[in-house]
Amino acid sequence: MQFVRVARTVEIQPGEAKAFAVGRWEIGVFNVAGAYYAVDNVCPHQGGPLAEGWIDGPVVTCPWHAWCFDVRTGVMTLSDLCRLERFAVQIEGDEIWVGSEPLGT
Repeated sequence: MQFVRVARTVEIQPGEAKAFAVGRWEIGVFNVAGAYYAVDNVCPHQGGPLAEGWIDGPVVTCPWHAWCFDVRTGVMTLSDLCRLERFAVQIEGDEIWVGSEPLGT
């Protein structure tokens, strides 16, 4: 797996997220109280952009149809219907690096 620099830490404040193209993936990077998490940015329901959703602590709500996911685990919060792919995150100095392939389950 390769790591790709996506942003500086100051560009994603606590409670915020941004989406980035990393290889063949669109990845949402979320800042949860100073910890960074990366998940597939495409909601499995109908493709909503999760980084544009509502963020409440570690939970993001899809802006299209309100499906909710815990970005720390990728798990859907209301049922075990589905989960998001997760990606490794490395912080080097003030830079955020994201793995190019999912971590797997």
